[in-house]
Amino acid sequence: MKRTHATLAATLALSLATLAGAAHADEARKPMEKCYGVAQAGKNDCAAGTGTTCAGTSKVDYQGNAWVLVDKGTCTTIKTPKGHGSLEAKS
Repeated sequence: MKRTHATLAATLALSLATLAGAAHADEARKPMEKCYGVAQAGKNDCAAGTGTTCAGTSKVDYQGNAWVLVDKGTCTTIKTPKGHGSLEAKS
């Protein structure tokens, strides 16, 4: 009887791990887009433009030419103290 419970528990654990992996793979395939003007200082993704060299180099919050990747279709709904996110760099 103990062996049956152990087998059942192992099967359940493997099934849950498989489902979790599939959910993560779906999340990784979500379409993303660059969203400008919403990154906190030092939290931008790579190559933000003049004054930055790569990820984490923006100097101020909501820098207009600094971008982060967000789920496609959500950028312009992100509101900051300086306005909404933009699909194009702001000056």
